[in-house]
Amino acid sequence: MNDIDFVLLWVDGNDPEWLKEKSKYSPSRIDDSNSSNRFKDLGLLKYWFRAVEVYTPWVRKIHFVTWGHLPSFLNTSHPKLHIVNHKEYIPAKWLPTFSSHTLELNIHRINGLSDFFVYFNDDTFLNKPLPNTYFFRDGLPCANYSEIPLAFKDLPEVWICAAANGLGVINENFNKWTQIKKSPGKYFNARYALKDNFRSLLMEIIQPSMYTGFRSFHCPAAFTKKTFEEVWNKQSSILELTSSHKFRDKSDVNQWLLQWWQIASGAFNPQRLKTCTFQLVPEITKDICKAILSHSYDMICLSDSNDNNATDQALYEVVKAFESALPQKSSFER
Repeated sequence: MNDIDFVLLWVDGNDPEWLKEKSKYSPSRIDDSNSSNRFKDLGLLKYWFRAVEVYTPWVRKIHFVTWGHLPSFLNTSHPKLHIVNHKEYIPAKWLPTFSSHTLELNIHRINGLSDFFVYFNDDTFLNKPLPNTYFFRDGLPCANYSEIPLAFKDLPEVWICAAANGLGVINENFNKWTQIKKSPGKYFNARYALKDNFRSLLMEIIQPSMYTGFRSFHCPAAFTKKTFEEVWNKQSSILELTSSHKFRDKSDVNQWLLQWWQIASGAFNPQRLKTCTFQLVPEITKDICKAILSHSYDMICLSDSNDNNATDQALYEVVKAFESALPQKSSFER
């Protein structure tokens, strides 16, 4: 198997220098693209590194992408760690940027990045030992295909607009029926949940030519640099438009476009992803801690609440669970 790297985006939303620079560009209207919660650090990052060291020791390199600030615990001399400043891979014409879309769509430009990599947000965590074949098999990224119609109501948030824009790009470039005929075993597979296979089959009958939406997992995602290069070559206009925005915008696409491109093109291998997204609120703290301690999911996402007090209450118990599951300091800690 080829070398596999991890890429992690991180921001310290409390850094006064970063806040000063952000204030120069931030619009007066506060929404889900520029609110403080969008950039909040939950203080769980050391457990991300502990999980990587314990559960995926086979990773070749971790590319830690940052505006310039670093967590105080981090052992910056670790041989597997590559600290990447935005300035080192984002074209200067798009800097500074405060948009995760810009940062993730340009990952392939990181110097020394392996052709095979797994992309992480800083709120997504490995939760049990996983082999490298969980993410890549036979030179292809692994993914869970499940067609779910994209739907929203009222005024959609930025993320759903990015999904809709990305879906439009996919349908401009791929005919669903043609792609499924090429390799039906990738789109209907025993690795997927029965209900996912049934739903996908039903959507193929209802709308055979176009994809109506993809099940989106907020979890680490496997990519090849080849995918990024291909999409940039064929869809540079919308990627450049997205990258030019200082903050996330409703005209953007995001990394889901790259995930879906791999799926729609057939450049993937089937994998059932056992993941769960939890919001950090007291009402479900017991469920979060149980998931961490029982390793009942392969990967988890811990999403903060708009209520900072609720998030802080939940974090107290979640930290205790992480300390119990991953008690030993990793070599990435000082």
